[in-house]
Amino acid sequence: MARCAQSVEEFIQDAFAPAVAVLCSGEAERLCRKNDLSFSELLRPFCRLTSEGHIRDPNNQVHVVKNLRICVSDIAAAGAAGAAAAAAPRRRLLSEVVQSTQPQEGAAAGAMTAGDYEISFGDDAVRASAPWHSVRERTLREICGGGGRHTVTTPWFEAYRENFLQSTPVSEHEFLNHHLACLLVASSSEPSPVDQFQQLSQEQHRVQHGGDVPLPRWFTPNTLKYYVLLHDVADGDEPRADAAYEDMKQRYGAQGCHLLKINSRPASERGAEQIPDPWSQYLQRRGQDPEDGGGPAEAELPPEEGAADAEAAKAPAGGNHGACLTLIDHDRIRQFVQEFTFRGLLPHIEKNIRQLNDQLVSRKGLSRSLFTATKKWFGGGKIPEKGGAEPKSASGVLYPPEAPELQIRKMADLCFLVQHYELAYSCYHTAKKDFLSDQAMLYAAGALEMAAVAAFLQAGASRPYPAHYMDTAIQTYRDVCRNGVLAERCALLSADILKSQGKFSEAATLLIKMTSEDCDLRSALLLEQAAHCFVNMRTPMVRKFSFHMILAGHRFSKAGQRRHALRCYLQALQVYRGRGWALAEDHINFTVGRQSFTLGRAEPAAAAFRLVLSNDSRQTAAQQGAFLREFLFVHQSAAPGPPDELPLLPLPHIQTPAVRVYFGHERRPAQGEKQAATHVSLDQELDHEQAAMWARLEERLLAAAHGGALPAGFQPTQSCLDQHTDNQRPPQAVVNEPVVVELAFRNPLKVPLALSNLSLLWTFQANDATTDEDSEAVTPQTIQEFLLNPEETKTTRLKLLPRRTGQMKVTGVAYELAAAAAAPCAEASQPEPLRALAVRGRQDLHIRGPRLNLTKEDKMSVRHGVDRRLEPVITAPMPLMEVFFLDFPTALLCGEVRRTTVEFGNVGAVALCGLRVASTHPDFFAFESRGSGPGPGTEQDPVPIDGGVLRPGQSVQLPLWLRGPDQEGVHEIHFLFYYQSAESGLKVSHRVLRHTAFICAGRSLSVRASARRSGGGGALVFMDVENIAASDGGPRQFHILQVSSSSRRWRLHQRINPTADCKLASRERAKLCFRAAPCPRSEGDGERERPVVADLDLGVGRVKAAFPLLPRRAGAGGTRDELDLTVVVMWKALAVEDGRDVVLEGQLHVALQALGQDAVSPPPKDEAAAEMLLLKFRAEPGPAAAPPPSPPPAEPAPLVKTSLEHPENFSHAFRRSSLCVVPVALTLSNCCSDPVDVDVDLTNSSDVHSCFSWVGKSRLAVRLRPREVRSVGLRACFPRAGVYNLNTPRVSAWAAGTAGRRAAPAAAAGPALIVIGCA
Repeated sequence: MARCAQSVEEFIQDAFAPAVAVLCSGEAERLCRKNDLSFSELLRPFCRLTSEGHIRDPNNQVHVVKNLRICVSDIAAAGAAGAAAAAAPRRRLLSEVVQSTQPQEGAAAGAMTAGDYEISFGDDAVRASAPWHSVRERTLREICGGGGRHTVTTPWFEAYRENFLQSTPVSEHEFLNHHLACLLVASSSEPSPVDQFQQLSQEQHRVQHGGDVPLPRWFTPNTLKYYVLLHDVADGDEPRADAAYEDMKQRYGAQGCHLLKINSRPASERGAEQIPDPWSQYLQRRGQDPEDGGGPAEAELPPEEGAADAEAAKAPAGGNHGACLTLIDHDRIRQFVQEFTFRGLLPHIEKNIRQLNDQLVSRKGLSRSLFTATKKWFGGGKIPEKGGAEPKSASGVLYPPEAPELQIRKMADLCFLVQHYELAYSCYHTAKKDFLSDQAMLYAAGALEMAAVAAFLQAGASRPYPAHYMDTAIQTYRDVCRNGVLAERCALLSADILKSQGKFSEAATLLIKMTSEDCDLRSALLLEQAAHCFVNMRTPMVRKFSFHMILAGHRFSKAGQRRHALRCYLQALQVYRGRGWALAEDHINFTVGRQSFTLGRAEPAAAAFRLVLSNDSRQTAAQQGAFLREFLFVHQSAAPGPPDELPLLPLPHIQTPAVRVYFGHERRPAQGEKQAATHVSLDQELDHEQAAMWARLEERLLAAAHGGALPAGFQPTQSCLDQHTDNQRPPQAVVNEPVVVELAFRNPLKVPLALSNLSLLWTFQANDATTDEDSEAVTPQTIQEFLLNPEETKTTRLKLLPRRTGQMKVTGVAYELAAAAAAPCAEASQPEPLRALAVRGRQDLHIRGPRLNLTKEDKMSVRHGVDRRLEPVITAPMPLMEVFFLDFPTALLCGEVRRTTVEFGNVGAVALCGLRVASTHPDFFAFESRGSGPGPGTEQDPVPIDGGVLRPGQSVQLPLWLRGPDQEGVHEIHFLFYYQSAESGLKVSHRVLRHTAFICAGRSLSVRASARRSGGGGALVFMDVENIAASDGGPRQFHILQVSSSSRRWRLHQRINPTADCKLASRERAKLCFRAAPCPRSEGDGERERPVVADLDLGVGRVKAAFPLLPRRAGAGGTRDELDLTVVVMWKALAVEDGRDVVLEGQLHVALQALGQDAVSPPPKDEAAAEMLLLKFRAEPGPAAAPPPSPPPAEPAPLVKTSLEHPENFSHAFRRSSLCVVPVALTLSNCCSDPVDVDVDLTNSSDVHSCFSWVGKSRLAVRLRPREVRSVGLRACFPRAGVYNLNTPRVSAWAAGTAGRRAAPAAAAGPALIVIGCA
């Protein structure tokens, strides 16, 4: 149970206090009403004595009474309270009391730490558990402090318990709440106070003995009457009051009367000074008094009206109490209560105890057996009852008032009220035996209950607390007597006693047993206290605490206590959150959302439902659909927030790491025969190798444009950003060019979702540092409808079109979320959205950068870098170029030369210049400028455009010569086009455009050439030309037209063979021979950078080269045999394409580097390489592909890895056995994909032989299959205790079947230590 404000002793003493009735005259009541109080209410704050009292027991021993409290009530109110003790009014009263007692805002919170659980209670617990609280961990740390256990209070349970005990119906089987005395109060302003006292005395006698008024009940027939003369100091006649008081002392004695002076405060001073009001905490709201009656048993109360109503429930409706009283009057009232108690009440109780004791002692003279037999024969002690309605008649026994059993009970109750617990226990124990022998079960249960309480309250008693007495009493009340109220009272007392003794498990069991279906409020309170018992055990049972808090919350909800239900669920959520209890979390969050919404807290309700939908739910599709509809309904019902603040939506999930951003216009598709440059798009995946290749090409172009030097701070252009690119710097976008963001949405539910009006959220800061978010700065794109099927992941692309320069940031996505109905039939593949429940909201885009792992601090903690892919800098307008290729071939013969056309167009707003192109195959293409032949395909020279400038909207077409690759197969050829803005001073210095072409090269001619030195300083060049073209579909005959040379040092100057035209059919071969001579000095030295070109025709006339003839390797002077001569064989062939004859032309280039060395074109294929692939598959980002498998090398990579598995500690009785043998497992792992032979040498070296040795075979041979892991069992023998290193086996490995067996050592492992101890 939770900690209470009172100790268990104080609680019991206040629950069973001496009852005193009050009977006032009308005038005396009028004097009290000046203070908005009745006389009994006037005394209530002063009813606890501040000094000790004394009584003498029947043995004439003085007994001290400490901290005594008396219970004062009006006779009329006491009778009404007894009449109103029916179930329905009492339950209504208790429900209102619990409803009005809520956790105090800002009060000190209790918390505890149990293992890795941190549980907070009170108001801070609600904030720390609530899903809308963003600083949960920090709050728990503040509450828990150093992690110790703190106590928790539940004032609503204490208020319930106090009012429950006060409203318990009065029963004749016990006398604890029967009135012992009556205060007769008259005013000094009465015409005759003595006559008024006489009338009051007669009225009290009529009430007690008249018979027509059953309530209130009285303890003894001779009730103590104490006469109080009330005098109004401000308005009364004091001499007259003194005279009346003297007359009273003569009549009733000085011990039986008192003059009480009140209202000493003049009317003029009543508003000047604020006097403390001690009555507020003792008075209930008068509108909720039990006498109002009515109401259902479990009133379904409306939602709480806030803390103000809760405070109003605690204060009376009459305003400030005691307005006419001064502090002196407070002291007078306190003194009056003490004098009445010490001079009237305690002596009266002592007198009755003595009388009862004398009666019981006189009866003991008779034999107990004879006395009992007489009662049985003649029925003198009790009257049998049949079918009575009172609870006491359930036992079938009704005792008359003078029965000795009741006299013993009376004496026990009197002793209990004055704290004489030892004598009370003795009397209760005696009465218990008598009641049990008579089968008077209601009386017996009452005696058992009070005997257990008296035994507990005995100071220094040797007997333990008899918990079985309480268990028997509870069972008797509930099962035999059918009295749930008394059973509940007994359980509350016993649970508090068990809690004070640290027996939380027994207390929790008892409280849980008392729950039932007939009263939800009681069950909820008891379950909550049982939960606190579980968490307060020596070993806290945290999960039982949370489970019973959920049960308590459910019962609170059924009882209409929604705020208490919400608090219970939130406290239980602290245990289940984030620990894999997905279904429990869903249930709690769903209930929290409903309770919060019922209480009018729309925002917390929406946050709770958001958590239900955010987690990876394991619920069924129907349940998930219900969750979604509740979430949408709560959002629709919530008060609308500011127009610029949209609520956060949990669905669908956005995979933020997969967000990709593209900058620039989407390329226009091919038009007719035009083929657009591929450039970059979001449809392409990132390839790290290609990204590095594009960066190298851009560096070459930029260096060429700047005279060979790369500008400082150069960063490669990135048109498409994703999680694999470098996003540390803000990207650059251009005005009026769209920024495309690709988002991946995942629907985690098993129900479809419908999104509509989907658009990006952004912020924009212009260059003048003003924030601009109007439609003129950025134009967003809106997608009208976007459907997600159950558990589907789907991507979409949203655009933003910036209109100004500045800094833009994409902050999130806005959309309308609705539940989509499943397709009504099989033909309807797409679900239809339900527009009735649609919520406009947003999701924020927070992209976390890569984890940092550079410094020691980065490695020791989890740190992430920045990712600014969504923060582009909008720059001034730039040119935007488009490239189209006309009649671009997809297949060429090796060396085939074909003319095509390329079109450059500027669709930007600024003129472009400095157009250059670079390629991974520079010998594949060449531009043809007007008035000259084809130029080189290198980045050194700009593309020949007239004027070198393309203005906005202008386009130009240039001839482009292509030459088929020398090697057959599919070739991936990359082009990078570079251009600059004609305007200067822009942030973006240049732009690039990418293009990738795939060319399938077929076989044509094969040329093998060599050169030999001849006389006269010349050389002979021999060429072997063969037609190797494919016979099916390819040209069948090649005509060799001309042989040319290009070199800075040599040239061909004479044809030796053939002497006539040279034509080669399929698989035919021709041998050619030419004479070469060094270049003349005038030609070779005049301009060394330009090669010398020589042409030798083969009888058909000179042919102009269609493709530039460049030396394959520049030579700047070298050895004597260095040749550096490129021989070009020009040919033509006839082929059939699309049913018509086509003449093909081509050039084969053979580079002769030195005399005596052969050169082949096309170069020979690598036999070890894989066969040609007609399709190119993109590899995963990562390192380059591994080479083909080869036999495992001997050095340096290890073939085998080893590890030892053994116990860290091993104990052995060396006295019984001198040697200790320990099993050890040696694990061998084959690291390669081929079989490996392993040799394990266990022979010990000399330095360790004296320490331990291996037992068994000293050498093992093992063959491991590819990637096999095998464990080999070993045994180590130790002669003495100590610490040993077992890593002594020497393991060697080699490829299986390798000749010579060149062994390679296995990968070395760390030390393997074992501790051998003596048993």
